[in-house]
Amino acid sequence: MRLKTVLLSGIIIMLFLISCGGGEDAKKPEPAPQQEQPQATNPLDNKGIGPIKQITLPETIDQKMADAGKKIYHEKCTSCHKEYEKYIGPAPLGIFERRSPEWIMNMILNPEVMIQKDPIAKDLIKQFASPMANQHLTEAEARSVLEYFRTLKQ
Repeated sequence: MRLKTVLLSGIIIMLFLISCGGGEDAKKPEPAPQQEQPQATNPLDNKGIGPIKQITLPETIDQKMADAGKKIYHEKCTSCHKEYEKYIGPAPLGIFERRSPEWIMNMILNPEVMIQKDPIAKDLIKQFASPMANQHLTEAEARSVLEYFRTLKQ
Protein backbone atom coordinates (compact mmCIF):
# COMPACT_ATOMS: atom_id res chain seq x y z
CA MET A 1 0.00 0.00 0.00
CA ARG A 2 2.80 2.42 0.94
CA LEU A 3 4.65 1.67 -2.30
CA LYS A 4 1.52 2.49 -4.31
CA THR A 5 1.15 5.81 -2.47
CA VAL A 6 4.79 6.76 -3.10
CA LEU A 7 4.52 5.74 -6.76
CA LEU A 8 1.26 7.65 -7.24
CA SER A 9 2.76 10.74 -5.58
CA GLY A 10 5.77 10.58 -7.88
CA ILE A 11 3.54 10.34 -10.95
CA ILE A 12 1.45 13.31 -9.83
CA ILE A 13 4.56 15.43 -9.25
CA MET A 14 5.96 14.52 -12.68
CA LEU A 15 2.64 15.38 -14.35
CA PHE A 16 2.62 18.76 -12.62
CA LEU A 17 6.16 19.52 -13.76
CA ILE A 18 5.35 18.47 -17.32
CA SER A 19 2.20 20.63 -17.35
CA CYS A 20 4.32 23.71 -16.66
CA GLY A 21 6.48 22.89 -19.70
CA GLY A 22 6.12 24.19 -23.19
CA GLY A 23 4.73 21.38 -25.37
CA GLU A 24 6.13 21.31 -28.93
CA ASP A 25 7.91 24.63 -28.43
CA ALA A 26 10.01 22.95 -25.73
CA LYS A 27 12.08 21.30 -28.50
CA LYS A 28 13.69 24.63 -29.40
CA PRO A 29 17.38 24.78 -28.54
CA GLU A 30 18.29 26.60 -25.36
CA PRO A 31 19.89 30.02 -25.83
CA ALA A 32 23.62 30.34 -25.30
CA PRO A 33 24.52 31.11 -21.68
CA GLN A 34 24.64 34.82 -20.95
CA GLN A 35 27.47 36.52 -19.16
CA GLU A 36 26.61 37.84 -15.74
CA GLN A 37 26.11 41.58 -15.72
CA PRO A 38 26.75 43.90 -12.79
CA GLN A 39 23.46 44.46 -11.01
CA ALA A 40 22.08 47.88 -10.11
CA THR A 41 21.02 48.69 -6.57
CA ASN A 42 17.69 50.18 -7.73
CA PRO A 43 15.44 47.32 -8.96
CA LEU A 44 14.14 49.51 -11.78
CA ASP A 45 17.71 49.93 -13.08
CA ASN A 46 18.34 46.17 -13.10
CA LYS A 47 17.97 44.89 -16.67
CA GLY A 48 18.46 41.25 -15.75
CA ILE A 49 20.55 38.69 -17.58
CA GLY A 50 19.58 37.64 -21.05
CA PRO A 51 19.15 38.74 -24.64
CA ILE A 52 17.26 41.98 -23.93
CA LYS A 53 19.69 44.82 -23.29
CA GLN A 54 17.47 47.82 -24.03
CA ILE A 55 13.78 48.30 -24.75
CA THR A 56 11.88 51.53 -25.18
CA LEU A 57 8.15 51.32 -24.59
CA PRO A 58 6.00 53.70 -26.61
CA GLU A 59 3.75 56.16 -24.82
CA THR A 60 0.58 54.44 -26.02
CA ILE A 61 -0.28 50.77 -25.68
CA ASP A 62 -0.39 48.69 -28.86
CA GLN A 63 -3.76 47.02 -28.26
CA LYS A 64 -3.31 44.39 -30.98
CA MET A 65 0.01 43.34 -29.42
CA ALA A 66 -1.52 43.41 -25.93
CA ASP A 67 -4.40 41.18 -27.09
CA ALA A 68 -1.90 38.69 -28.51
CA GLY A 69 0.04 38.86 -25.23
CA LYS A 70 -3.10 38.23 -23.21
CA LYS A 71 -3.79 35.09 -25.23
CA ILE A 72 -0.22 33.83 -24.72
CA TYR A 73 -0.36 34.69 -21.01
CA HIS A 74 -3.61 32.76 -20.54
CA GLU A 75 -2.28 29.76 -22.48
CA LYS A 76 1.16 29.52 -20.89
CA CYS A 77 1.35 31.46 -17.62
CA THR A 78 -1.90 31.17 -15.64
CA SER A 79 -1.06 27.79 -14.15
CA CYS A 80 1.41 29.72 -11.95
CA HIS A 81 0.45 33.42 -12.22
CA LYS A 82 -2.80 35.32 -11.66
CA GLU A 83 -3.04 38.87 -12.98
CA TYR A 84 -4.20 40.57 -9.79
CA GLU A 85 -2.96 38.41 -6.91
CA LYS A 86 -0.03 36.32 -5.74
CA TYR A 87 -0.37 32.66 -6.61
CA ILE A 88 2.44 30.17 -7.19
CA GLY A 89 4.33 33.11 -8.67
CA PRO A 90 3.94 36.88 -8.32
CA ALA A 91 1.14 38.84 -9.97
CA PRO A 92 2.08 40.99 -12.97
CA LEU A 93 -0.20 43.81 -11.76
CA GLY A 94 2.08 46.76 -10.98
CA ILE A 95 5.17 44.97 -12.32
CA PHE A 96 6.49 48.16 -13.97
CA GLU A 97 6.65 49.80 -10.55
CA ARG A 98 8.92 46.97 -9.36
CA ARG A 99 10.96 45.90 -12.42
CA SER A 100 12.41 47.31 -15.62
CA PRO A 101 10.90 46.17 -18.94
CA GLU A 102 14.24 44.54 -19.82
CA TRP A 103 14.25 42.57 -16.57
CA ILE A 104 10.70 41.34 -17.21
CA MET A 105 11.56 40.24 -20.74
CA ASN A 106 14.77 38.52 -19.62
CA MET A 107 12.91 36.69 -16.85
CA ILE A 108 10.38 35.42 -19.40
CA LEU A 109 13.02 34.46 -21.97
CA ASN A 110 15.89 33.32 -19.73
CA PRO A 111 14.45 32.17 -16.37
CA GLU A 112 17.04 29.46 -15.63
CA VAL A 113 20.01 31.85 -15.81
CA MET A 114 18.08 34.64 -14.09
CA ILE A 115 17.26 32.35 -11.16
CA GLN A 116 20.91 31.34 -10.85
CA LYS A 117 22.58 34.74 -11.26
CA ASP A 118 20.17 37.66 -10.85
CA PRO A 119 19.76 38.83 -7.23
CA ILE A 120 16.10 39.82 -7.63
CA ALA A 121 15.21 36.48 -9.23
CA LYS A 122 17.10 34.67 -6.44
CA ASP A 123 15.03 36.57 -3.85
CA LEU A 124 11.81 35.66 -5.68
CA ILE A 125 12.73 31.98 -5.47
CA LYS A 126 13.14 32.34 -1.71
CA GLN A 127 9.77 34.09 -1.47
CA PHE A 128 7.76 31.81 -3.77
CA ALA A 129 9.80 28.56 -3.46
CA SER A 130 9.02 27.66 -7.06
CA PRO A 131 11.25 28.43 -10.04
CA MET A 132 9.74 30.02 -13.11
CA ALA A 133 9.25 27.51 -15.92
CA ASN A 134 10.76 28.36 -19.27
CA GLN A 135 7.84 28.49 -21.68
CA HIS A 136 10.24 28.89 -24.65
CA LEU A 137 8.57 32.04 -25.94
CA THR A 138 10.08 33.96 -28.81
CA GLU A 139 11.19 37.54 -28.20
CA ALA A 140 8.10 38.71 -30.12
CA GLU A 141 5.81 36.61 -27.93
CA ALA A 142 7.50 37.84 -24.75
CA ARG A 143 7.18 41.43 -25.99
CA SER A 144 3.44 40.84 -26.54
CA VAL A 145 3.09 39.53 -22.98
CA LEU A 146 4.96 42.61 -21.75
CA GLU A 147 2.52 44.81 -23.66
CA TYR A 148 -0.40 42.93 -22.07
CA PHE A 149 1.10 43.63 -18.62
CA ARG A 150 0.95 47.35 -19.46
CA THR A 151 -2.86 47.08 -19.72
CA LEU A 152 -3.32 45.67 -16.20
CA LYS A 153 -4.83 48.28 -13.92
CA GLN A 154 -6.49 47.98 -10.55
